[in-house]
Amino acid sequence: MGFRLAIRGARCGAATRGARVGALILLSGLACGIASAACAQGRLEARYTASVAGIPVGRGSWMIDIGQNQYTAAASGRVVGLLKILSNGEGTVAARGGIEGGRLLPAGYSSRVTVDGKVDEVRLALAAGAITEAVVEPPTPPVPDRVPIADAHRRGVLDPMSAQLMVVGGSGDPVSPDACRRTLPIFDGRQRFDLTLTFKRFDKVKAEKGYQGPVVVCMVTYQPVAGHRPGRAAIKYLVATRDMEMWLAPIAGTRVVVPFRASVPTLIGQAVLEATQFVTIPQASPANSASLKTD
Repeated sequence: MGFRLAIRGARCGAATRGARVGALILLSGLACGIASAACAQGRLEARYTASVAGIPVGRGSWMIDIGQNQYTAAASGRVVGLLKILSNGEGTVAARGGIEGGRLLPAGYSSRVTVDGKVDEVRLALAAGAITEAVVEPPTPPVPDRVPIADAHRRGVLDPMSAQLMVVGGSGDPVSPDACRRTLPIFDGRQRFDLTLTFKRFDKVKAEKGYQGPVVVCMVTYQPVAGHRPGRAAIKYLVATRDMEMWLAPIAGTRVVVPFRASVPTLIGQAVLEATQFVTIPQASPANSASLKTD
């Protein structure tokens, strides 16, 4: 979602196209970290609005299910408001994986973005943190100044959607500075980059429906590794900025925190993604359900 907006917008030649494609990406995938911890079980049903330079540009929904030994996540979004006069677009993103020893193990990722009839599609398969298959349509055009993606860049990585689920270790409140202490190695099919999160402050949020309470605010910095064009002004701008933020809220019944709000400065103004609905539901484990029935 938010940080992929800036990265994707940086690849677009015109500001308008960067805004409309960025709005879809903002609604369809953020980045996350994975850490060793007990996940428990829970569900999130959320809705978000997106704006660029204060102008509403999109709406989206996000659903996450964290089970006993597997998880799924799916998001969709579409362009709205004045931007729809200039362009039609929509996007979907999904990911799935297993849970073992309190860790999320990404297994599959897919994204499909359609803008004015042009489709951008990515499908990834993962195993043990490595990309085992990558399909990208249309292919990234070869240019002399693009940093090539080597086999090493496909190992020890997270897909962009699974990356949204940040597991916080320990037994205390997951809305803590520890949620921000991580570097996220992301591979999105076209680019390999790192997002480094550091604790910035605590804040409070109130959704129109669902969660209201504390969030932990992380500062996020972007470092491209491969697949990018280092000479591009937008890439240099993103590397230099220290104004990206991610606000993390908990999924009830788990030690997972996910973005409630994200803000990213872009070449055409501040991009903001914020939840209007954030409903989290703890899920009973089979063992607990059986004991309840027995009692």
